Amino acid sequence: MSGTFLIRKPQLLQGVYAMGFNRPSKIQENALPMMLAEPPQNLIAQSQSGTGKTAAFVLAMLSRVEPAERYPQCLCLSPTYELALQTGKVIEQMGKFHPELKLAYAVRGNKLERGQKISEHIVIGTPGTVLDWCSKLKFIDPKKIKVFVLDEADVMIATQGHQDQSIRIQRMLPRNCQMLLFSATFEDSVWKFAQKVVPDPNIIKLKREEETLDTIKQYYVLCNNRDEKFQALCNLYGAITIAQAMIFCHTRKTASWLAAELSKEGHQVALLSGEMVVEQRAAVIERFREGKEKVLVTTNVCARGIDVEQVSVVINFDLPVDKDGNPDNETYLHRIGRTGRFGKRGLAVNMVDSKHSMNILNRIQEHFNKKIERLDTDDLDEIEKIAN
Repeated sequence: MSGTFLIRKPQLLQGVYAMGFNRPSKIQENALPMMLAEPPQNLIAQSQSGTGKTAAFVLAMLSRVEPAERYPQCLCLSPTYELALQTGKVIEQMGKFHPELKLAYAVRGNKLERGQKISEHIVIGTPGTVLDWCSKLKFIDPKKIKVFVLDEADVMIATQGHQDQSIRIQRMLPRNCQMLLFSATFEDSVWKFAQKVVPDPNIIKLKREEETLDTIKQYYVLCNNRDEKFQALCNLYGAITIAQAMIFCHTRKTASWLAAELSKEGHQVALLSGEMVVEQRAAVIERFREGKEKVLVTTNVCARGIDVEQVSVVINFDLPVDKDGNPDNETYLHRIGRTGRFGKRGLAVNMVDSKHSMNILNRIQEHFNKKIERLDTDDLDEIEKIAN
């Protein structure tokens, strides 16, 4: 990973190699020289999950920390509790030869005594809690922050309140603080937001067809109703050995129904949905990550940033649409991005059950300029072909 840029701390380099990074990915190659430059430079980067962007910004944070100074120096905002924990894991792995480095999570439910200052070097959290820690509770002195990372900006702005909270946090930071913002997609609203929070940025953007993750094979299955979709799903399951699969549904009701039906068929199924409390969601994801359940049925809550390396198939039981019933291209991209991680090959199967959903699929194909092939799930030979 060294070569084009300099990692100044030998313990960090050890951590990078211990994680198995020998050659930088595309985003790392482009972004790291800017992120590690002296004096620090700001960055707005388009990068999907699975491309190594977390490792890149973690490296940037760790290379700026002075362990002898016992106060927060880096601040990372994540849209969800799960993503904050995941980023924390990467920090622990990369910083493991730096035992004096300490990390705090600013997330709901992490209660601290009023009036105390925290001594951890890096704080990761969700916008509401981080804002409280910086302003109302004064656990963090924002004027001492050297690096501010805003991850998954497109998800941030889709969540009520997160956008304003992020902007308020950014305004408390010193002028010379390095600002790094990442987003998988850049619709106009994300772009406007990015420019508000990152002054004088370097910009790394992808072309639209680079967005659909070329390592993922995408198919659709034509059905007439929900029961036929379920039958097609069972046929698919009978024909391929699936390491682990994620199945996305539009509503909690469909997700619960589908999880129950799959359990009846003898599959080990986990169900994840928005009404669960944070700890329940974390426990479900942990079990799935450890392989205790092979299938995760979920609503959109889980499309973003959940990293389970063994996921080989993503199934859109319902195609993603926004509140007006139009194709939600960003969510489609995030959903299928749960497979084909880090350049491995993955498979995405879309269930189509009406003229309307066929129209949605056609518009998704047009948006990404990518043909999605039809798959006949009654033809076992055909399914086996796609699995290899």
